[in-house]
Amino acid sequence: MVVHPAAGNPEGTLLNALLHHVPQLAELPRAGLIHRLDKDTSGLLVVAKTVGARNRLVEQLQARTMGREYQGVAVGIMVAGGTIKAPIGRHPVDRKRMSVTPKGRLAVTHYRVIRRFRAHTQLRINLETGRTHQIRVHLAHSRYPLLGDPVYGGRLKIPPGMKEAHAQVLRRFPRQALHAARLTLVHPTLEETFQWQAELPDDMVELLATLQADAEEYDD
Repeated sequence: MVVHPAAGNPEGTLLNALLHHVPQLAELPRAGLIHRLDKDTSGLLVVAKTVGARNRLVEQLQARTMGREYQGVAVGIMVAGGTIKAPIGRHPVDRKRMSVTPKGRLAVTHYRVIRRFRAHTQLRINLETGRTHQIRVHLAHSRYPLLGDPVYGGRLKIPPGMKEAHAQVLRRFPRQALHAARLTLVHPTLEETFQWQAELPDDMVELLATLQADAEEYDD
């Protein structure tokens, strides 16, 4: 589900659904949405229901104290984790895309390796900033784009010698392999730290199992 209405998606978005179920959210900017997820990125996001809650949550985002942890599958074998610090702004030619550009805004992404496969890497990713398409742009800029990313991922790469059944799983994967797995914040009224976790969705579970099976079969 698209999170916020935009060109080509005026209806059927999460914002539309929020306004339908909680009409008073119309009094808040973006119906209380504190941050967005890209279309086809699964997982957690947070919505405020009052002005006070929204202000406190926005302050946490701006202070970089709200924890947002993702899991993703990158194309290529990463040797180790690291940090990508590169400014992000609108692409100079294609205005629907973002890119690393000297005129962009500061963007910082931290990543750690969870598992390596024959031609892919499962990552744990933490956002220090929250720019549009940040994870997707940073990983593509580092030449390890997210598997299945229709905008920044390039052509699908099938590892040599992969069984056709496994290759079909990669070909039919319908989106960028990115999931917002964990969200940590200070509750705006209770002033206690809360944490939520969303398990990997079925399509990513199948994808990771396929990459693992391919790696084990190739070793055999």
